[in-house]
Amino acid sequence: MLLNLNSQPTKSASALVRDAIGLGEGARLEFKSSFQKEVVETLVAFANTRGGSILVGVSDNGQIVGLAIQPETVQGWVNQCKQNTSPSVIPDIDLIEVDGKTVAVVSIGEYPVKPVSCKGRYFKRVGNANHQMSATEISDAHVKLINSSWDYHPDPEHGIETISANKVQTFAQAISVHAPFEAVMEKFELVRQGRPTFACYLLFAKNNLMLTTIEAGRFATQTVIKDSITSKDTLIEQVDRIMGFLVKHTNKAYIITGNPKREERWDYPMDALREIVINMIVHRDYRSANDSTIKIFDDRIEFFNPGALLDDLTVEKIKTGNYKSHLRNKQLATIFKELDLIEKYGSGVRRVIETFVAYGLLEPVFEATQGGMAVTVFKQAEKVRPPKTNVGANEGVNEGVNEGVNGLLALITDQPGLRSAALAKLLGTSPKNVERWLKQLKEQDRIEFIGATKSGGYYSKP
Repeated sequence: MLLNLNSQPTKSASALVRDAIGLGEGARLEFKSSFQKEVVETLVAFANTRGGSILVGVSDNGQIVGLAIQPETVQGWVNQCKQNTSPSVIPDIDLIEVDGKTVAVVSIGEYPVKPVSCKGRYFKRVGNANHQMSATEISDAHVKLINSSWDYHPDPEHGIETISANKVQTFAQAISVHAPFEAVMEKFELVRQGRPTFACYLLFAKNNLMLTTIEAGRFATQTVIKDSITSKDTLIEQVDRIMGFLVKHTNKAYIITGNPKREERWDYPMDALREIVINMIVHRDYRSANDSTIKIFDDRIEFFNPGALLDDLTVEKIKTGNYKSHLRNKQLATIFKELDLIEKYGSGVRRVIETFVAYGLLEPVFEATQGGMAVTVFKQAEKVRPPKTNVGANEGVNEGVNEGVNGLLALITDQPGLRSAALAKLLGTSPKNVERWLKQLKEQDRIEFIGATKSGGYYSKP
């Protein structure tokens, strides 16, 4: 919380401070027993996020320890903040007597000029902790400052001669815009300072691009590939290329309904798969060295896309569909929306979940992992029921634990290569339970994790 000592006229400042202490530390509130350099770092983190207050003179566990204040103390703190931050941060500081002890309420709002640094390091607030910002996050903050995203900026490496006029005209015709190449480029701000924007290059380059690489494969096992493609197409073409590969390796059944026309039933709802693919392409971090990947197995499809969730977004928030949309690539999103490839900003994930559930399949698993997003969709319609086990006299809690462990082992044996979130979804239990059971199986040397963190999974041992 950003502690406003004038917010409730009927309450004293000391009562408001006590109320804040009772809430505990959080995304906008921190306790410090004294004014050290960590206070300045926290102010920077608040300034780069949503603002907040630090109660100096309060220990981490919420005990009021108080401060010894001299006439020059507060001005010294202000100077320390100004000298160690860029752009300079000047907090509001109020000294409050609480239970006979002095507490300083040091507050800063969300800064309009971001990112703010402390001695050359940049921090943001995540939960109740300060996290040092990555180079990409710092760059994103700079870009937001000028009210545009990375893909709106001119590409210094590629000139107009690298852009296909035919592809630009095909796009224009698709949205019923009848204008010459130069006019289309100007209308959609695809050229700036005489150069194509990054989005323009990704969308309409003449040649294939390393930046857009998507590796897609049909796997017989976790390591044996039956078929694969590497797409380095420009982005609009990439949608159809990747969907073609998914269609090729997705089974289709014909259902006799009594009507003259047979009903088609794919293993997966193809509209939802298309939504996932478009989301990958539009929201990918094209500055990342990692490629997007799609792995098709007998029982599931795993998607991975580089690009961490922005700002305060969480997997839980995007699953609800009820949040303010944060776009990494605004110009790409604009072009895809012009083509009606995106229906509504911020609703794609919710729509995918609803489509899978309506299709009678398990809800897809969404995970934030390794600087990107992973999505796993399942062909299975029913949750896996752990087999009943005979545990003799060990009943009650022990029976439930053993049943869960044995059911998990059976699932890993039957469907090797899954990660914990997918295992929890299939078992119909909490990730916390699965993590506990995985630990037990690893201690018993009955399973192992094979592969990289973002793409590997669990396997049973002989």
